[in-house]
Amino acid sequence: MLKQRTLQNKVSCTGVGLHSGKKVRLELRPADVDSGIIFLRTDLPDQPRIHATADNVTATIRATTLAENGAKVFTIEHLMSALNACGVDNCTVAMDAEEPPVLQGNSIDFFRMIKSAGVVEQNAERKFTRLEKIYRVDADDGKRFVMALPYDGFRVSFVSVNPHPLIGIQYADFEITEEIYEREIAPARTIAYEKEIAALHEMGLGLGGTLENVIVYNDEGWLNELIYPDELVRHKILDVIGDMRLAGIFNCHIVAAASGHALNTQLAKKIYADF
Repeated sequence: MLKQRTLQNKVSCTGVGLHSGKKVRLELRPADVDSGIIFLRTDLPDQPRIHATADNVTATIRATTLAENGAKVFTIEHLMSALNACGVDNCTVAMDAEEPPVLQGNSIDFFRMIKSAGVVEQNAERKFTRLEKIYRVDADDGKRFVMALPYDGFRVSFVSVNPHPLIGIQYADFEITEEIYEREIAPARTIAYEKEIAALHEMGLGLGGTLENVIVYNDEGWLNELIYPDELVRHKILDVIGDMRLAGIFNCHIVAAASGHALNTQLAKKIYADF
């Protein structure tokens, strides 16, 4: 019988949000059994709680947004990805702003925070979902999709398609373990096309992005050094792992073609609704 898991100690960090550019302090706290992952907005009256579940997803433009009890949090996918990879069932995420810190634009710092806090078993059986059928969501254009297949383990296969000749088609396939996640996925950063940055800023997005936390490319090449030659698709896998945690904890093989937060969370909602 698998046991539920939470953090052994509190751990915190500070920074600015990727899209809001606002300063934020985030603290990960141990939580009781059956709590799940809960975001706590400490900056708002009565400190409203937002459960990190698929039915609370309200927006997916450039990030995943959750809303509940009159409050919201967004760009939660990197933290959720690290919590998923570390097998954390229950955790309270206290924040004094609406967006977690971007840190390095990936999930490696969150992963290290969780490991430094320690993960301990609790005296309760894990709420574990075993898929018995295939779940699939297709985009309206008929070219993009994401699906979850029954699988004895956790695996993600992803093909990304970018029209820019610098990037093109990238494919990666990983069995997700803590060791593989830390080495191959967690360091992969979010990405931006230089020509789109001004438009993002006009939309109030990407205000906390810098060359320290975003890999940027233009028509001549990369503006900063890549960690992996296929860093884009690895970050896409990082996002899928985070978005799918909103459906709970389950074994599956995720197969995705040019998927993003919208398709990921639609799939998470389909699975979550069944369980």
